[in-house]
Formats: sequence, structure tokens, C-alpha cells
Amino acid sequence: MSEDVNRAIESGENEAVISSEIELRKKKLADLKSAGMNPFEIVKFDKNADSVIIKEKFEEYEGRDVSIAGRIMSRRDMGKANFIDIADGGGRIQCYVRIDDVGEDAFAEFKKWDIGDIIGLYGFVFRTKRGEISVHAKSVRLLSKALLPLPEKFHGLKDTDLRYRQRYVDLIVNPEVKNTFIKRSQIIAKIRSFLDSKGFLEVDTPVLNTLEIGAAARPFITHHNTLDIPMYLRIETELHLKRLIVGGFEKVYEVGRVFRNEGMDVKHNPEFTSVELYQAYTDYHGMMDLIEEMFVSLTRDICGKEVITYQGTEINMASPWERLTMAESVKKYANIDYYDWKTDEEAMTVAEKHHVHVDGIPTKGNVLIAFFENYVEDKLIQPIFIYDYPVENSPLAKRKKSDNAFTERFEFFIYNREMGNAFSELNDPIDQRERFEKQVAAKKAAGINAEVDEDFINALEYGMPPTGGLGFGLDRLVMLLTDSPSIRDVLLFPTMKPVK
Repeated sequence: MSEDVNRAIESGENEAVISSEIELRKKKLADLKSAGMNPFEIVKFDKNADSVIIKEKFEEYEGRDVSIAGRIMSRRDMGKANFIDIADGGGRIQCYVRIDDVGEDAFAEFKKWDIGDIIGLYGFVFRTKRGEISVHAKSVRLLSKALLPLPEKFHGLKDTDLRYRQRYVDLIVNPEVKNTFIKRSQIIAKIRSFLDSKGFLEVDTPVLNTLEIGAAARPFITHHNTLDIPMYLRIETELHLKRLIVGGFEKVYEVGRVFRNEGMDVKHNPEFTSVELYQAYTDYHGMMDLIEEMFVSLTRDICGKEVITYQGTEINMASPWERLTMAESVKKYANIDYYDWKTDEEAMTVAEKHHVHVDGIPTKGNVLIAFFENYVEDKLIQPIFIYDYPVENSPLAKRKKSDNAFTERFEFFIYNREMGNAFSELNDPIDQRERFEKQVAAKKAAGINAEVDEDFINALEYGMPPTGGLGFGLDRLVMLLTDSPSIRDVLLFPTMKPVK
């Protein structure tokens, strides 16, 4: 592809140049078809090597014949010989194509191929005089014709949304993007391996629900035609997993997509991947120990060290992580002592004095939550557990026996982001019903449809053992371990507004 076309694509200008290039490529395809050489009729190519293996094991491959395939990414034309770079699934490798080796007719056809075309190449492995591991072609074959030209420097695009809309192009021309998603896959595999080694069983639970459930998040609503009922895409996997604890499974987890009909920003996408796990006969302290061990292990495996850099900030993932109650954290960062408040009115007076807005019913618990959100969250850079949350915002967590105003719940934060949430799970069906009913009443008062999940209450009435539960967003973890600034950088196909 000419430099003029590259420049046009990068700058978004000179559509005529781009259109001309596209028309030329279409004509080349038409000529191939007319000559009985339609590349799209090829159904198979016997590939027996790739760029990564050849480079890693060059001593074994030197002088050996190999069959490789991939996309032409660059060409250096020297008349009767060309150097090209081919990108395959793992990386890139240089190939040397000479008229004397592939034949005059084949070389003439080869010279017509474009950057972006997918080819198969048979030849032997060697090292050039400059020391670059390469493949010396004996034959070449066009396997697929690219009708659209690739941008030369994809990060030079002014419209960054195009990277997300056309992820396939982003992956072709930007190896770092591909590496992010390779790491994402490795992270998921290591999470599964870690939990499996601890005796957890991976399960699948329904994505479609007949009830609108959940605390603050709003669901996506659809309609089941046969049953003629509304259905709701799940916003969590929690209640089904806890049903399995009732049923006798003692350790279960699910890695799955959840859907929340809410805002979008660098930390939020309407559909994302959560990891939820439940373990019988433990509590939220057991969950703290488990998640800390898991995250430290993941960091070592993926990053090769425990101290990493995220967006220019050094993060020490090594144990032990700091642990503070919510009240302790507010006292530390806001110099406000929850235990000085004797009444809800006193708490509200302090909130008003500090110009802190309090959502919901004006209680001591809600005031503490407001101070935490205003004074503490943005200070939590290093890994930390914040535990003992007010009962007002913890409808599924067990109350603390020593203080019924609080629950056995924690969230853990890294780089001032909430990374996950865990409870000593509420297993008292009477208390659970009361909390569900309050939650439903509050939602209906706000004009939001909601119902008590009677089947879940029914399950609890059969008896659920003491249980620790934990959920965290996989995407935020991937962001952290790949130093990615936005959730859209770690989702292959993030939600985008359609182009009109």
C-alpha cells in the first residue's frame, strides 16, 4: 500500500486516495477470479510452524523446511527479490521471496499482492547477514485478498473510538492490544486453576431471570414470547449460587457475563465479566484471606513480580494488605469518629457542617457511608480491605453479633477503585425477608419495579450453612494487571453507540 493511502487513513483525509486504493484491490481480485485463481475458494492450507516457535527454537529449525501462513504487514521491494513481514497468531517473521526460487510466473503474481493480504509460504529457516531469523521461500500462495487497506500507524488515528468499533483492525496492526487480550485469557485460566486447586466447583447459572432483583443496579428487560412474560438479564450470579450452597455444594464459583443498565465510563460497561464464589463454613475473614492470596498469586504469574506500575503509580500487591473497618477509615482520613454520634440527628448535623450529601434515609449508617465516599475512597491507592459496612447498604450480609448496626461485609480497593465485594452471607430467612421487603418498598417508592425473590427465601428456609461469599469484576483486574486506563481497552468488543 502506498504511503499516500497510509497517510490518508491515519489522518482521516483524502477519501479519494483511499477509494482509489480499494477499487484497485477489487480489480486485482476480479482479475484473479477471471484467471481461475480465486483465493476465496481455497479451503485449507497445511501450516506446520509459526513465528514464535521458529524464533524460540531457531537452533532446531535452522535449515529445516517449514510451512507458515499469515498476513503481509510490510514489503521491501528489491526488484527480483522481496523481503516481507508476515504476522501470524503469535507474532511476526521476516520472509525472503526471490524470483529464482518461486518461479517467474509465481513471482509476478506475488508482486501484485497487497499489504494485508493473507498468504501461505513454504520454505526453509535461516538467519540473514544482519542476524534476523527469517524464512527463505520456495513457494508462496495467496489465501485471502484484503479489499480494505490497513492503517500504517493505528495509534495515530484521531478518532480513538474506531479502535473499539473495529477491534479486528486494532488487533491486526497493534501487537500490544493483542497481548492485552492474551493476558486476559491467561488471567481467567489462572483464576480457574487457583479456585479448582482449592476444591471449588465451577458452575453455570441462568442469564435470564423472571424477577427484577438486585440492590441499586437496573437490569436490561426483554420479553419471552412463548411464556408471554418479561424477563431480566442478570445483574449478578449471587442468589443462584447460594441456592447451590443450600443444595449441598460447599464450594462453588462462576465466571460469567452480567448486565447492568447504567452509565458508561472508564470503569463501567453495560455488560462485563464477574467472578463470584461461595464457600460454606467460613466467613468474610476467610474470603479476605482467599482473595488476597489469589490476587498476589495472579500478579506474580502475570506480571512476574509483586510490585507493579499502574498508570504511573507504583502498586505493591504483596501481602499483607491493610485492613480497616469503614468507621476506622473515616476516622483516619476525615478525622470524623462514627462513635461520637449518639443519634441520627447528630450524625446529620456533622454531615451538614461538612457539606456532605447523604443519600437515602438520614441514619448514622448512611452518614458514615457518605463520609467514606467523600473523604476516603480516593485515598485508597494500595490494596486495602474496608470491612464492617452499615446494614443500610448491605441487604445480603450477616449482621455483626457485637453491633447490629453493621454487617460482616468488606470491599477491597486498589488504585482508589472498588475491586470486589464480600460478605458473611445472611442465612436467616426471616431477617432476609425483612430486608428484601424494605428494599422492594424503597424501589417502588422511587417508581422502580421490584419483587421479593420468594424462591430464594424458600431456599433459605430449608437451611443454608454459615457461608462466605465474594464477587469481583474481572475486567478491572485485567485493567490493573495490563496497565490499561479504560475498561474498553480490556473488552474485545465494548458497548458502543451505533454509527448512523
